[in-house]
Amino acid sequence: MDASAGSFVAVRRLSGSDRAAAFHHSSSGASPRLLSAEVLTGSSAWIGRGLSCVCAQRRDSDARLSFDLTPTQEECLQRLQNRIEVQYDSANREHQEALRALWCDAFPGTELRGLISEQWKEMGWQGKDPSTDFRGGGFISLENLLYFARNYPKSFQELLRKQNGDRAIWEYPFAVAGVNITFMLIQMLDLQAVKPRSLFGAVFLKLLSENDEAFDILYCITFKLMDQQWLDMHATYMDFNTVMKSTRRQLERELLIEDIQRIEDMPSYRLLAR
Repeated sequence: MDASAGSFVAVRRLSGSDRAAAFHHSSSGASPRLLSAEVLTGSSAWIGRGLSCVCAQRRDSDARLSFDLTPTQEECLQRLQNRIEVQYDSANREHQEALRALWCDAFPGTELRGLISEQWKEMGWQGKDPSTDFRGGGFISLENLLYFARNYPKSFQELLRKQNGDRAIWEYPFAVAGVNITFMLIQMLDLQAVKPRSLFGAVFLKLLSENDEAFDILYCITFKLMDQQWLDMHATYMDFNTVMKSTRRQLERELLIEDIQRIEDMPSYRLLAR
C-alpha cells in the first residue's frame, strides 16, 4: 500500500476504559486525533489499488493453459459465476436483510441502530455505511462473511474479536479484510474465465463439483489461514499485503497436494472450529 493511496485502514486493539478512543493517522502528516470508534477509517486502497498488486497477479504461463471441464463442472462454475456477478445493492431488500443478519450473527443481543451507523466500525468496516466497502467483492463477499458466521461461529468470533495470539497494537479491520479475501480467491482461481487457465483453478473446480459450498468453505479456510499467518509473522496493518501473498502461496501449495479429493481434505481446514 503506497503512501499516495491516502489514509491507511487499521484497527487498534483496545481493552477496558481505552475502548472508547482510538487514534487516526493520516498520510498528510497531521497529528493524531481521538475518535470515538475502535476502527479507523481511511481510503479504499485495501479493496482497490492496494490489492491489485497482491491478488491480480498472474504468471505468464497461466494464459497459455486451458483445462476442459465436465458438464457438471461447467454447471457448478456457472452457478458460482452468477453469484460473483451480483453487485451489492443498498436498495435491494434481500441485500439489506443479509447485512442485518450479519450484524445479528456477529453481535447477538446488540441492537443495530441502522444500515448506516457508526456501529459498523466495530466490525471493521471503513465507515458507517458498509455498502461502500463491497465494491471489490460484490454481494458474494457478504454471503461469504455470513456463511462463515453461521457455519464456523467459534472461528468467526475469534477473528472478529481478535481473541487468539500475541497481536499487534494496530490490527487489520476484520470486515474489510473479509472482502479482500473474496476478491483474492476470485482472482487466484480465475473464476471469471470461461474455463480455468491455471492448475489451481482446475483443481478447485473438481472440489466444487463435489461440494457446491466449496467456495464458501475455502473462504473460511483462507480467512483463518490468513489470521494464523498474521500471528506467525507478528504482522501489523502495514504488512497486510505481505500476509496476503503468503496466504495465497500456502493455498496454492495445498490445492496441489495429490490426495486432496474434497475441500475438507485441505490441511488448513483443521484450523476451523464450529
